[in-house]
Amino acid sequence: MSDTQRDVRSIPAAFDVVTEPWQPHRLATVNDADVKVVRLLGEFVWHTHPDTDELFLVRSGTLVIQLRDGDVTLGPGDVYVIPAGVEHCPIAREEVEAVLIERVGTLNTGDAGGDRTFEAREL
Repeated sequence: MSDTQRDVRSIPAAFDVVTEPWQPHRLATVNDADVKVVRLLGEFVWHTHPDTDELFLVRSGTLVIQLRDGDVTLGPGDVYVIPAGVEHCPIAREEVEAVLIERVGTLNTGDAGGDRTFEAREL
């Protein structure tokens, strides 16, 4: 097997491993950003990432991202970038599969902390 083939990662296979909501798993790292897969269900916590943008790409389901000045609704195939420092709270009324891209080391709860903080696991 060539080195290139060993580095191929499967998003569908990754979601077979990720079973619990709000627990991101690192699929790959490119430059200074992690590509993470995560299942979302229910309402998360209001938080910010003061020093980094966060990209959401919805694979399945409908995700509402609450912002202080209005909500953003994402469906399958939609991408939205939350700029650094913007307070937000994701809500998934039914299970959502999403891909996140954010700076290496970014915690899911940002500056909020708490019992839902989860460091990304390796797949």
